[in-house]
Amino acid sequence: MKLVGMRPQTVEIEPGTIMNFWVPNKITEKQKFKPAVVFIHGFAMDGITTWQFQVLSLVKDYAVYVPDLLFFGGSTTDKPDRSLEFQAECVARGLRILGVERCTVVGLSYGGMVGFKMAELYPNLVESMVVTCSVMALTRSITNASLDRLGFKCWSDYLLPDSVKGVRNLFEIAAYKFPHLPDWIYEHYLEVMFEHRKERVELLDALIVEDKDFTAARYPQRVHLLWGENDKIFNMETANNLKLQRNSTVNREDGPPCSSGRTICIQQGTQEISLFPVRRKCARIANKLCKLQPLKL
Repeated sequence: MKLVGMRPQTVEIEPGTIMNFWVPNKITEKQKFKPAVVFIHGFAMDGITTWQFQVLSLVKDYAVYVPDLLFFGGSTTDKPDRSLEFQAECVARGLRILGVERCTVVGLSYGGMVGFKMAELYPNLVESMVVTCSVMALTRSITNASLDRLGFKCWSDYLLPDSVKGVRNLFEIAAYKFPHLPDWIYEHYLEVMFEHRKERVELLDALIVEDKDFTAARYPQRVHLLWGENDKIFNMETANNLKLQRNSTVNREDGPPCSSGRTICIQQGTQEISLFPVRRKCARIANKLCKLQPLKL
């Protein structure tokens, strides 16, 4: 990534809390005028592993920032807070420290939930969003339906595997026609990608919200939804419900004016869209949000 103008930078959010970001190599005068795009990863990988292809597609025309959420990559905290609010606060504070004033947030799965919370808490920072295969909140009903469909008792059984078979299962469920890979690749992934297991279990536990406690927030930003029609984790019914939630906030009388955005369904797509050619669609949506000329992908 350094060859294409990106470098890792560790940002101290507060004493005891550090967050790793991939950031532009140099913030030149020209770079300051590029629209900022922030890519937030899901639960299976760290930031740059998830979004490397999008970074390569956008880095020429955008100021791209890729954080590692707390307990992923090099990001850690000694605070006991495992909430989405704390993750969102840390990303937002890190971006402010890096000089980002306005940005488009692109979030996948868990990263989409963090992105929604950022948009709710920091509307002056988040100008617009692209959310893919995610929800505003992981309610108990969504959790139960998804886990029943997948055949797991809890999220950690699926998202924090402890065997090669479990890692293979993770990707075969998350991706459409995932290619055959030798076991040594899964073994390596198991060794390097599942640090901080205890803390990640706590993150998953903190995600679940009782249905009676959830109220859809009002988002003044444009929120575009990008979905795989064969997504087994958050299926098209979940996507349609999210679309209704998003659109219902537009016409509420309380709060600031609100914009809805578009919904795009990727045929034969699933959760791991970031690893496959449909990244071009993600880039085009980000391009629309930033109102720039079409990118040559």
